[in-house]
Amino acid sequence: MNTRHRKLFIAICLIAATLFNSARAQEATKSKPEQASRVVRVDSGQLQGVDADGVISFKGIPFAAPPVGELRWRPPQPAPKWTGVRQAAEFGRPCMQGRGGPPPGARPGAPASAAPTGALAAQGPSEDCLYLNVWRPADPAARNLPVMVWIYGGGFVGGSSSSPNTSGVQFVKQGVILVSMNYRVGRFGFFAFPALSSERPNENKGNYAYMDQIAALQWVKRNIAAFGGNPNNVTIFGFSAGGVSVHSMLASPQARGLFHKAIVHSGGSRDSVLTARPMRADGVDPNYPVSAETIGVNFAKSMGIEGTDQAALARLRGLSADEVLRGAPPQPGGTVLSYETTPILDGRLITETAETAYKARRQPRVPLMLGSNSADTAGNRIKARTKDEFFARYGQWSAEAKAAYDPDGTTDLATMVSRANDDFGQAEPARFAANAFAANGSPVYLYMFSYVPTAMREQARAGSPHGGDVPFAFGTLGGGRGGPPTPEDQAVSRMMQSYWVNFARTGDPNGSGLPTWPRHVARKDQIFTFRPDGSAGAGPDIRKARFRRDGEGH
Repeated sequence: MNTRHRKLFIAICLIAATLFNSARAQEATKSKPEQASRVVRVDSGQLQGVDADGVISFKGIPFAAPPVGELRWRPPQPAPKWTGVRQAAEFGRPCMQGRGGPPPGARPGAPASAAPTGALAAQGPSEDCLYLNVWRPADPAARNLPVMVWIYGGGFVGGSSSSPNTSGVQFVKQGVILVSMNYRVGRFGFFAFPALSSERPNENKGNYAYMDQIAALQWVKRNIAAFGGNPNNVTIFGFSAGGVSVHSMLASPQARGLFHKAIVHSGGSRDSVLTARPMRADGVDPNYPVSAETIGVNFAKSMGIEGTDQAALARLRGLSADEVLRGAPPQPGGTVLSYETTPILDGRLITETAETAYKARRQPRVPLMLGSNSADTAGNRIKARTKDEFFARYGQWSAEAKAAYDPDGTTDLATMVSRANDDFGQAEPARFAANAFAANGSPVYLYMFSYVPTAMREQARAGSPHGGDVPFAFGTLGGGRGGPPTPEDQAVSRMMQSYWVNFARTGDPNGSGLPTWPRHVARKDQIFTFRPDGSAGAGPDIRKARFRRDGEGH
């Protein structure tokens, strides 16, 4: 074979190999159409998800830059871009928080943080934590699906988007895309200091947790279509501090347009229940007589940092993450001072509390679903050593309180106190918010969750505790000390999740085969109840008599 023929032969072989490889690639794509749906492009780069049982999960997606060093106590900055395909198989680390419970300075009654699981337990929390997760169907043809964005609870001092109780798998199987995000908590999430206020005056201040939540919602608006989601059909929902966050998003002008429906699990709504304190000016709020800046200055002093200028701020940012979390150790014979870390009235992102906004009808007109549990004691704000002391707390309504809480004189004090805390923190605030939205013309659906898993009925005789409804909504019931969930437990979970999915689709929880859930009518003595026997339906609110007759709370 001469040189000319040899070159021609090589060229033919190369062309044949190219055609063969192209055909193989096309055939592979035809035989595995789901492969393409595992890789998506977002505004920072490409992501590779994990396919399991018809659901693709994308975990640990950065939605902002790590808030470390000079970015500590700054609004979330854009996430850095990457080249190639980023593997999205593992959750990001939880935000910095106490291990095994709230850190010193946590608001009284705040629940312990959910412990991270798996590899996260070994790594532990970190300041580098601004990551979110997306679950979507493996079917590449799934498009324009409703989107639900979960905001975890934890008293604003703990929590994580990696809890197995809030996996998005079951929601995806019902045709919903589920997103969960981390947000800064504790002193990293809520902090004010005079030098911070003067630094970069055009930036938001104080409520870094809420800034993270808004940044995550902005990411969803920009990117969720790449996962098959509809950016114009987004429902936010959250539990406890996550429910408080939903109310804050409803009241904040900076969150408008980022979501279209809202669900609140045990999130209060009244002032003094994990709500906002003023940024400055001590003594202007009876619920928070000490301003956020004063708390920040006191914390700095406790760490040996004097002054309020930029040099003092630099020293605060120079503290280790653990020093910021734990604060100064107690002195011999002394106690750890409390430096509360809860939302702040900063005047820009949070301009008023949810209660103030709702009373003035300044909330958006969006569908709202909200409620609480039958034994929803979160905190211990109402205390009494005797029945007389309990009734005296109600002042001019003491006779009404006696008729509502102890009509025949046989109710024990502990039960009365527990019910009063439920009413004060959750049940009455939920009804107040429902009334306000209904008066504003919004579709509202109010519920009480009273069902207790079969295996837990001996331990939870009073009813469903704070957070008891969350695994039912997510379809993540697991085996506890009493054994695996029963068919009845699973049926209640399927029913509850169906309502949640219907609401995310249309703003109305009702659907075929479900008991009718009527819209809430302000001041009417009705509520939709998930009952102890596993049934559900609308009927009289047994707690209504325990609320003040004017509807304005205790």
